[in-house]
Amino acid sequence: MSALNWEREGRSWPNREHSRFIFADGLRFHVQQMGEGPVLLLLHGTGGSTHSWHAIIPRLASHYTVVAPDLPLHGFTGGEPVSSRASLAGMVRSLAALIDTLDAKPAGLVGHSAGAAIALELARTGVVNESTPVIGFSPALTPFPGAAAQIFPGLARLLLLNPFVPRVFAGVSRFAGDPKRFLQRSTGSQTDPTSLACYAKLFANSHHARGALAMMAHWDLNTFSKGLSGISNPVLLVHGRSDQAVPLGSVEGAAAKLPNARLDVWENLGHIAHEEAPQRSAAVIAQFAEAHIQGAK
Repeated sequence: MSALNWEREGRSWPNREHSRFIFADGLRFHVQQMGEGPVLLLLHGTGGSTHSWHAIIPRLASHYTVVAPDLPLHGFTGGEPVSSRASLAGMVRSLAALIDTLDAKPAGLVGHSAGAAIALELARTGVVNESTPVIGFSPALTPFPGAAAQIFPGLARLLLLNPFVPRVFAGVSRFAGDPKRFLQRSTGSQTDPTSLACYAKLFANSHHARGALAMMAHWDLNTFSKGLSGISNPVLLVHGRSDQAVPLGSVEGAAAKLPNARLDVWENLGHIAHEEAPQRSAAVIAQFAEAHIQGAK
């Protein structure tokens, strides 16, 4: 079981000419980098990849150095689906090592869904300065409501123990073949054809499926959410009202715990709102960055 093949699945990957592979923390990271200026680190969510930012990266690159990696166990980045890799602490450790290797300390952090939690944990643990702005799209920052908080991670752990499950999941995805309908039903979003083609390749890869399951199995948002009040960074949370994956109430609760946070709710957009409205998303990122990053334009 291996990560996607760059010379096969990656041949038509968006922004391919800005991709490279970097070794850090024992992993071979796929990283896209574009532009010059203060560094913005863009982190996708569970089950995603760099493609999620494909229409946003060029819009930010005129004023920023934009760095977007595939997270450990995702896309073209390798790794074994164990807790030391898939947990929030493991993700933060690996990304901190990547930042050091690239010598690209972020002046701003942007994350989608679970990527927003990683961005905030990078801030909480001091990987970036406490003045560093953090922007979270459709942020998954608190546990599932009610019994789901115990059931979903436990189910993911159970599925992860069976080595055939990711292969079966990938095989079903490959032959069922309608990522557009699946995404619309599960996220409330309608994304563009470029992203849909990438999701089809990701969903059909058993390593990627196993990585997403591992993240869900080892994610501890209960502990993480208790530390939100200790994060003093300026934070902007953006949430689509039609999000089918993360309830608005959970984002409102997280925003209330963060001492320096603002919440914007966008109408008629779902869980991958940044893909549905890349121009608006890039503008919001640039405006928030400009307000909080010295030397930003």
